[in-house]
Parts: sequence; C-alpha cells; structure tokens
Amino acid sequence: MAKQRPARHETENIQRPPGLTSEPGGVADGSPLEFDRLVHERIRLGIVSALAVNEALAFNDLKQMLGTTDGNLSVHARRLEEAGYVECQKTFEGRVPRTEYRLTPRGRRALEDYLNHMEALIQAVRER
Repeated sequence: MAKQRPARHETENIQRPPGLTSEPGGVADGSPLEFDRLVHERIRLGIVSALAVNEALAFNDLKQMLGTTDGNLSVHARRLEEAGYVECQKTFEGRVPRTEYRLTPRGRRALEDYLNHMEALIQAVRER
C-alpha cells in the first residue's frame, strides 16, 4: 500500500517577509535580524522608546504616557528589568515612594536592533 501524502496546508504558498515565521508571534530562523519578542510587545516597546528619548522616567509618568494601568506597567517593566533592558530605582520623596526607570546600554542596543529589523522588513515589503 502506498503511503499517503499529507494534505497541503492552504497557506503553504504564501510568501512571508524576511524575519517572520508562520506562527503568530513567532520569530525568525536565527538570522541576525530576528524580532526581539520582548521588545515587540506594544507596552514594552512604548517603555523602551520613551526611555530612549528621556534620561529617566517616573512610574506615573510612564503610566500616563502609555495610557496603561499600574499592574500592566509593573508586569511589563519587570520583564524588561529581568532582561537587563531597563534599570529600576526606588526611592522616597518624604514618605512617598518613587519608582524611576532608565534604559540600559543593553536595552538601547535591543531597541536599535529592533528598529533596524523593522526598517529592513519595511524595505523588503516595499521592494516587492
């Protein structure tokens, strides 16, 4: 008995821009221009972008700028901090706690790499 060939997936012939996989939220195949999924998420991209043009920002300033909640900002900022992309400094002004964030050199490189990848992706699509 002959082996049956698996059915062709209907998206098999779709051309994908460089750096994208077929999986939603997927990353590239290890090329130097692969998406940094940590930076790619909207709130985290907003955080690193805001910190790239400001020496430091307080938690409440970032929250207002990004239009997000305390909990949402905390979770995303912590992920960036764990990756070494941002530094968090907690101080007190009188009795009021103040949390301030700064972009690290590693975070700046990650943002630059991300922007370079997006520019290459845009250019590849425009050339088609």
